[in-house]
Amino acid sequence: MAIAHRRIGTGPVRVIVLHDWFGTSANWGSVLDHLDPEGFSYVFLDYRGYGDRRDVPGRHTLAEIADDVLELADQLGWDTFSLLGHSMGGKAVQQVLVRAPERVEKLIGLAPVPAAPYAMDDATHALFHGAATDPDKRRAILDLVTGNRVSRHWLDGMVAHSLAVSRPEAFAGYLASWQPLDLSAAVKGNTVPVLVLVGEYDLAITADVMRDTWQASYPDCRIVTVPGSGHYPPHETPVAFVTEVEAFLRI
Repeated sequence: MAIAHRRIGTGPVRVIVLHDWFGTSANWGSVLDHLDPEGFSYVFLDYRGYGDRRDVPGRHTLAEIADDVLELADQLGWDTFSLLGHSMGGKAVQQVLVRAPERVEKLIGLAPVPAAPYAMDDATHALFHGAATDPDKRRAILDLVTGNRVSRHWLDGMVAHSLAVSRPEAFAGYLASWQPLDLSAAVKGNTVPVLVLVGEYDLAITADVMRDTWQASYPDCRIVTVPGSGHYPPHETPVAFVTEVEAFLRI
């Protein structure tokens, strides 16, 4: 069965884009209006249980996401491509890299979860694992990762979107997959060119954490801090985000 996806552009630089734990292929702020459609072909994939694929059954694991990415690339006729992954999607793109390193041209991690297990203390574990069924916990996470500084209306909209477009069992299942998964040994020393973008106000995924994880794993890894943003540069600073992404992909 063909995998549903959202495509922007018909250019020669091919990019598969993976969303975060709260989002979908549609929830990228105004970024979708700023991408260069002549230089690039961007394909946005919804995970099983999310967005346009909300009713597609699945195991809700990163391994399954990687399988779907590779199947979608085959469907598009793309032998090679670059990957852009946001947050949880940043760990998912590494799963794709482990599965098919010869097909990945470049890797972009946007506030990306590292390859190693994501450590959580008891309070954080309760917050994250309770978020599947508790909207207030989703809101608290979003407020934290954007530096406790964004508008109430934006937070409310993000929570409402995440509740509307994802199944609770999918939301919980992906967390159970990405949080303990350890890909660190598998990616260590991979020479793929990597760009990591970190929001200035992100209280969870910081530049120091990225230096200790992503930059320690990938020899060709550059970290860029996005001023004026937290965990969601596509919403908070969309033009700056697109500029960094496309400059890296054009090299």
